[in-house]
Amino acid sequence: MKIPIGSADAPPRKLWVRALLMALFSAAFQLSAWLLLCTAIIQLVFTLATGDANTRLREFGGSIGRYLSQIADFVAFRTEELPFPFTDWPSQP
Repeated sequence: MKIPIGSADAPPRKLWVRALLMALFSAAFQLSAWLLLCTAIIQLVFTLATGDANTRLREFGGSIGRYLSQIADFVAFRTEELPFPFTDWPSQP
């Protein structure tokens, strides 16, 4: 559930704490983007070798994409909800 900024349900957070969290999540975003790229390359090689995409890699790549979306929402001040590891890992929508 996304809690918009300024909502009565949004927990108050000091700006310096948010800035620190934004820096940490920006680093996590970069690492996750590289992981997604590696997953895509492995998926491509797997598909070339077998002729069919790997279901587990497809699901893992999708969950990384949802995680990247959660980070972008937080860093862009779209939500106050902290991404993983403060919440569960994003699963199927």
